[in-house]
Amino acid sequence: QVQLVESGGGSVQPGGSLRLSCAASGFTFSSMRWYRQAPGKERELVAVITGLGDYTNYADSVKGRFAISKDNNKNTVYLQMNSLKPDDTAVYYCQARRAITGLEYWGQGTQVTVSS
Repeated sequence: QVQLVESGGGSVQPGGSLRLSCAASGFTFSSMRWYRQAPGKERELVAVITGLGDYTNYADSVKGRFAISKDNNKNTVYLQMNSLKPDDTAVYYCQARRAITGLEYWGQGTQVTVSS
């Protein structure tokens, strides 16, 4: 069965850290992206990593604070989020592009809340 399962969201104070996980099962992905959507705002691309893990890129708003990585053995991508700010509050979604077919799959979303 093809699916993406996210985990790791939660509530944290400003300056804190969280790590999101996105586990892919049933397929090999050529790239994976993390998006976020805050209330009343458009969905924003946060970070991307290739299936080989040889290329990453980040939105300017998170550069130097967030890091995307991949565990090949677990077919899982992580988003390490440090120095969190209230503006990082959003629902975070992972999206994977399947190798060869190019089909895209989305995770269910996980809430991240940064508040004092």
